[in-house]
Amino acid sequence: MSLDAPTPLSLSGVDFRIGIVAARFNAVLVDALVSRATARLVAAGVPASAIETLRVPGSHEVPWAVQQLAASGRFDAVIGLGVLIAGDTNHHEMVGDAVAAALMRVSLDTRVPVINGVVVVNTREQAEVRTVGAYDRGSEFAAAALEMAALKKSLS
Repeated sequence: MSLDAPTPLSLSGVDFRIGIVAARFNAVLVDALVSRATARLVAAGVPASAIETLRVPGSHEVPWAVQQLAASGRFDAVIGLGVLIAGDTNHHEMVGDAVAAALMRVSLDTRVPVINGVVVVNTREQAEVRTVGAYDRGSEFAAAALEMAALKKSLS
């Protein structure tokens, strides 16, 4: 884990529309990501009515729903959220890799910034630290969405 994250830019989100797709699996942890991301967006001026949140069964379904939002042309950025925790196999890594590749492809194909907010960890404790604890990944994902939405607008 990097401890040298960039300082978030101070950006106004008043003109942005942001989509969020969140997995229902590991609901308490993902709900915290959604809550923290939404709070960060609203604090930056994104109207609550300009934030659309969709729920899907699990992280593996996130890319399809993100693609639908991005392809709609209604959003300046889309955030995909989920939590994958290791079990007895490496399934969480395979899903995490597939989701990351799919989200990148959606972003490049639709030309809409997509933020990969699917947290992949080895233990529930690690997941809690990153979702409900000291490492506020939800807010970080929202900050990245704001910065990329601003960059998209500046290049349009």
